[in-house]
Amino acid sequence: MIVRILGEGQYELPTNYHDHLAELDEELAKAIEANDEAAFSATLDALIHEIKSAGTPVELDRFVPSNMILPSLDTPLSEVKELLAEGTIGEQG
Repeated sequence: MIVRILGEGQYELPTNYHDHLAELDEELAKAIEANDEAAFSATLDALIHEIKSAGTPVELDRFVPSNMILPSLDTPLSEVKELLAEGTIGEQG
C-alpha cells in the first residue's frame, strides 16, 4: 500500500496496515463532517505518525501510484474540505 502525504512524499506500508489506516481515515472523515478542528488535527496527526512509523519512504526517483493521499499536518480543515471536494485527497482508485 502506498500513501502520499502532500508536501512530504510517499510511504510504502505493509498490506496488513490497510484495515488500521482505514479506521483512522474513517475517524478523520467523521471529524471533517462534524467540522471538529481539534478532532481533525488529532486524528490526522495520529494517521501521519502511524504512516511514518510503519512505512518506508518511497525513493524520489521511483514513480508509483498512491492508494491514499493525505494532506500535510499544517493543512487547515477548511482547505481539506476543498481538496476533498476536488478529489485531490482521499482514497484513490
